Amino acid sequence: MTSAVVVGAGVLGACVGYHLARAGVRVVVVERARPACGTSGATFAADVTHLKTPYAYYLLNRQGSDEHRRLGEELDGPAWRHPAPLLQWAEGEEAQQALRAQALRVRGWGHDCRLVPPSLLRELAPAVDPAACRADEVVVNDSTAWFDAPGLVRTLLDAAVRLGGVETHFGAAVTGLVRAGGRIAGVVAGERSWDADVVVNCAGPGADRIAALAGVRLPLRRVPGLVTESEPLPGRPLTAIVAAPGIDLRPTRGGGVLALSWDVDARLNGSVDGLPQELHRRARVVVPGLARTRIEDARIGVRPVPSDGLPLVGEAAGAPGLYHLVSHSAVTLAPVLGRLAAQEIGTGRPAPELAAYRPDRAVDGDVHDANLRAMNRRAVNGRRPHPQDPQDPQAEL
Repeated sequence: MTSAVVVGAGVLGACVGYHLARAGVRVVVVERARPACGTSGATFAADVTHLKTPYAYYLLNRQGSDEHRRLGEELDGPAWRHPAPLLQWAEGEEAQQALRAQALRVRGWGHDCRLVPPSLLRELAPAVDPAACRADEVVVNDSTAWFDAPGLVRTLLDAAVRLGGVETHFGAAVTGLVRAGGRIAGVVAGERSWDADVVVNCAGPGADRIAALAGVRLPLRRVPGLVTESEPLPGRPLTAIVAAPGIDLRPTRGGGVLALSWDVDARLNGSVDGLPQELHRRARVVVPGLARTRIEDARIGVRPVPSDGLPLVGEAAGAPGLYHLVSHSAVTLAPVLGRLAAQEIGTGRPAPELAAYRPDRAVDGDVHDANLRAMNRRAVNGRRPHPQDPQDPQAEL
């Protein structure tokens, strides 16, 4: 296999394009707008491997987390990866017991986490108000990080172009697929077209549209999410990723705070009126210094969520030559999925690690990732959860 067209320049498209280029494949990256302009540019982007189930999927996420470090070593330092502990607590006896059980489970899997008293919050995250935590204990996930996803995309695309044999075409929305001999053999974007041995579908929430051009249905839904970014914090910066009841926070490159809440996301019904302010209000309860800042940016990303919560990787029956690469939690998984997909595409040999994630697998309607089951419960019928609903410790970051 000597040539590939990659549709989409988000984290997955950039990773698979980089690894294909390293393998000597001629690569054309086609993006409807600009790099990281979609979900990759509007995501919380924190390592939440500890939330992933079942065990095999946890291991895949852990491998992705580890490969961020190795990929950084290849590229003279992982400037996109920012190590920080992840602090998590719950409210109410039931939720606290569930959180403890979760922590003990992943610790049994070899995950780097511990249970500490809330008093240690002053040491672990001085910008956090300890009074915001009414739990008996805090779970500390060490060896975690948050990611600058657009920075990762830029780094990988630049490295791929330097390797040679790589073209990038931005502002080129795919409108059709080229067929030859019963295979998908290229893409059409308006009046332009590119032929290739394989087309890699990394279009994120638009991946089902690309698949439909080949007569393939991907079991995929779109879930919107709102994030806000504050101005730089005055005084002490936030030094940890925080998963508090009803709000998730992490630092930003500019010294501000990025905020996300699934409670708030459940209220995204075509209008964002007042929702960024609600996120900022919740964030100020945990990080009081935010009261002296304004919202610098608010953006909505659309998460591509496979029906059972697990990635979609590989060709589907009836459309050989069209290789799909779609996942929720794509930022954490991108280094490992991009490498394994490029390996499969380049050698023609299936990777055993990807066997459970084929697009043709039977999807029984059950969500196997407990993390996404939590998100689904919070967004039932697009309603905001009742204030007395127990806080689920498996909320996605």
